[in-house]
Amino acid sequence: MTDFWTVLGIWIGALATLSIWSFLYKDNPFYKFAEQIFVGVSAAYWFIFTIYNVLIPNLFDKLITDFNSNWLLLIPGLLGIMMLMKIFPKYDWLGKYPIALMIGTTAGLSLVRFLETDVINQIIATMINPLNSGSAVVAFGQVILIVGTISGLVYFYFSKKHEGFTGGVAKTGIIFLMVSFGAAFGFTAMARISLLIGRLQFLLGDWLGLLR
Repeated sequence: MTDFWTVLGIWIGALATLSIWSFLYKDNPFYKFAEQIFVGVSAAYWFIFTIYNVLIPNLFDKLITDFNSNWLLLIPGLLGIMMLMKIFPKYDWLGKYPIALMIGTTAGLSLVRFLETDVINQIIATMINPLNSGSAVVAFGQVILIVGTISGLVYFYFSKKHEGFTGGVAKTGIIFLMVSFGAAFGFTAMARISLLIGRLQFLLGDWLGLLR
């Protein structure tokens, strides 16, 4: 029985993979079917995951165990119920308040985290003296970091026309930005290729048995 379900799972995975890849040829019913199954299964999985790993341990269990100490948890619980009211057109206005609160809170927390991790750390990283690095390679890298940061900032400085010396620095900033975007795109492409390799290994190995 175990072997049967294992083989069935492999065949389902292989057919789903080929259905998704069929979109490379053109849009077709096999791709739409696999896409809808993927979206539906993902939504159902995260729905159950949220109930058993978020709501039950963080809300229901605490209220049942010690209601007097945790009664404030009723507030986020009520906000969650209000958010679900978006399902009903007559009461969808109730969902606007928790959504606005969530977006505002997330924006505020993200702003602080962005300032700490990106802006402040970037400023600190440029407060270096390449002459004290002790290595020509390290000093060269530090100079590149300083020049790239400053020229990139000059490129986004629009209070002065990008001409003359300022224009030259701004063009240097464009080069650093393009290198940065290219590296980020290359990293993303490598990640996708690794997923493709994993799927090929599954099809050729687990499904067809051509790889050992």
